Amino acid sequence: MADVMTVRGRVPSTELGRVMPHEHLLSLAPGPWLTGGARDDRVELAVGALAGLAERGFGTVVDLSPYGVVGRDDEGADVALLAEISERTGLHIVSGTALYLEAYAPAWARSASLDELASRFIADATDGIGGSGIRAGIFGEQATSLDEITPFEERVLRAVARAHRETGLAIMTHTTHGTMAHEQVDLLVSEGADLDRVVIGHLDTQLSVDVARRVLDRGVLVAVDTIGKETWDFFLEPVPDRPDGEFAKRSFARSDRGRAEFVAELVADGYADRLVLAQDLTGAEVWMNPGTHGQLGYAYLADRFLPALAELGVGDEAIEQMTARTPARLLGVGA
Repeated sequence: MADVMTVRGRVPSTELGRVMPHEHLLSLAPGPWLTGGARDDRVELAVGALAGLAERGFGTVVDLSPYGVVGRDDEGADVALLAEISERTGLHIVSGTALYLEAYAPAWARSASLDELASRFIADATDGIGGSGIRAGIFGEQATSLDEITPFEERVLRAVARAHRETGLAIMTHTTHGTMAHEQVDLLVSEGADLDRVVIGHLDTQLSVDVARRVLDRGVLVAVDTIGKETWDFFLEPVPDRPDGEFAKRSFARSDRGRAEFVAELVADGYADRLVLAQDLTGAEVWMNPGTHGQLGYAYLADRFLPALAELGVGDEAIEQMTARTPARLLGVGA
């Protein structure tokens, strides 16, 4: 039986229930907290937001927050808060470890060599992230930029692949709006990664079934992991670093009806065991989606999206495969 490394230790993969495989539990408000700086209420926000998941069959949440963004500090010390959330909710929580886009990377990461980065990720999986003692259970979300992979991002992706080979942990990537998926696979192949334990992320942000088929046929899995995020902004660099004045941003819209049709077509083509589903919910974008994340939060996947799949002919077996069995296989290591 394979075990899964959660923030409170190992558990058998058979005990996970349904899994939310790409979330950010310490980033549920537009900023770190909403208490006037008086106290850090991120744990309370997460505990409240997760209420009701268990009764919908979800027993596990994967926090894929990279160093320095979406609630994870530059050194990862606050990953220990995930253990408190797990204890208070009764849910299994798995922590990822990764680095985000180059513009958001901590200084220590930008100056690190490939070998140093690989050693860091291996240590995160074997000793604990940022001195917390909390061991990573997956590598992700490892990111590449819009229409390019910078030299830094290539170095980090190679380091993650080497750490994956050393530890056996699966990899989940971030493609910026579905771009550079094949290039990610090429890099991982060149490093000897087990593609059956690689998930290419965010391909539902472009909704091309043909693109997804071609990526899936490389031997990797695909994440439909922005469910409920029908409108969002994309900033090329961190907001605080901008000078006064106008700046350019990109805004996007993708309907969940389109996502449901995207999933249903791929399931009909026989790819149900190569797909995982998640919401990638963050407070910075909840306000832009009041009818989805802003109304139902983490319940949106179970209460709205899965019924939409059923209406399109996706059966219970396929839904269980995507929400439970495939994530459990990916998170499990060893026998």
